Amino acid sequence: MRYQSIEFLTTKELADLLRIKERRVYDLASSGEVPCSRATGKLLFPRKAIDQWLVENGSGFSALRRKERANIVVGSHDPLLEWALRESRSDLASLFDSSVDGLERFKDGSALSAGMHLYSSQGNVWNEHIVAEEIEFRRAVLVEWAWRERGFIVAKSNPQNIASFEDLNKKTVAGRQAGAGSSLLLQSLADRDDFSLKACKFTSEQRSELDCALQVAEGKADVAFGLKSFADQLNLDFVPVIKERYDLLVCRKGWFDPSFQTLIDFTRNDNFKEKAAELGGYDISEIWSVRYNGE
Repeated sequence: MRYQSIEFLTTKELADLLRIKERRVYDLASSGEVPCSRATGKLLFPRKAIDQWLVENGSGFSALRRKERANIVVGSHDPLLEWALRESRSDLASLFDSSVDGLERFKDGSALSAGMHLYSSQGNVWNEHIVAEEIEFRRAVLVEWAWRERGFIVAKSNPQNIASFEDLNKKTVAGRQAGAGSSLLLQSLADRDDFSLKACKFTSEQRSELDCALQVAEGKADVAFGLKSFADQLNLDFVPVIKERYDLLVCRKGWFDPSFQTLIDFTRNDNFKEKAAELGGYDISEIWSVRYNGE
């Protein structure tokens, strides 16, 4: 189509695309029915937003529009979040699998919120880059949950002296499934340090952070790329590698849902702060700070 490569459409171009009169386009814009921008003093219509609007309002999509998000938090597992969901009695359920799985479930409208820790070495950023690309023009907000310490979980006293990626050569590493934020991060940092993970032997895929740490505790792996909180919990040693930001992607409507507000209120009490300190490796000083605001 002749307008496919245009980033912003004019009123006339949108009227041509929709095969309606320009007067009707003005009516749609003034009522807020169609996404538009007035930043330049005249009406402009973002092409990507128009495409999304057409999908959501097209014939055959009425069921999609009516679909209500379930009161569930999906995505990457976080022990502090899991505890808070339970202890706050917020009525929010959880289904923790991976950052990528959570993003996909959020995109298809299955969940109220998705937890993630997706890293980009380009600019050293967390989550915003993928959310801006995947959730563009959707009504969602990305908020910080916590900074977490991630590194090499090893046996007590670190008998194999693992301190860097080079030390992983010929070691058995607890593996995670594809799509797990920790797996993607491990690959990214190894590439940065010019280390090939093919030099390691990986265990079968572990579905959670705890399962990875248990592989080390049970002697089935030499090292796990995991959270400090699980190393402390299992009385294992920990070699810090990076501090990562774990965020929650929340739909705008869901943010004001009583269940989610209950969770937010719970994080403001002393019990929550004490639990974060007890788990170890957490910085919650900027919890609920907005990192991306989708329209």
